[in-house]
Amino acid sequence: MSETKKCPHCASRKKLRTEEEKKILLTRLKKAEGQIRGIEKMITEDAYCPDILVQVSAVTSALNSFNKELMACHMRSCVTEDIRAGKDEAIDEFVKIMQKLMK
Repeated sequence: MSETKKCPHCASRKKLRTEEEKKILLTRLKKAEGQIRGIEKMITEDAYCPDILVQVSAVTSALNSFNKELMACHMRSCVTEDIRAGKDEAIDEFVKIMQKLMK
């Protein structure tokens, strides 16, 4: 299982992910990155606006899929571990994150 640790040098939290988690997340990000490069090419080649908008929508969908996967990983590990350890503030943090994502 992955674990969350505080970084002593920067006072921020870190998450040690499994290789499988990293692979899944990075694959989703690379897909979005490739789509963005495609949009850049479309702009330079003067593609039709609606065609570009469709590709932008695909990038948005890819990033939403990334967020869903990351959120699921966060729930399964960090939030679950914190709740088991009696750290109820993890719920408040999760709620704040969800509110930001749902704007």
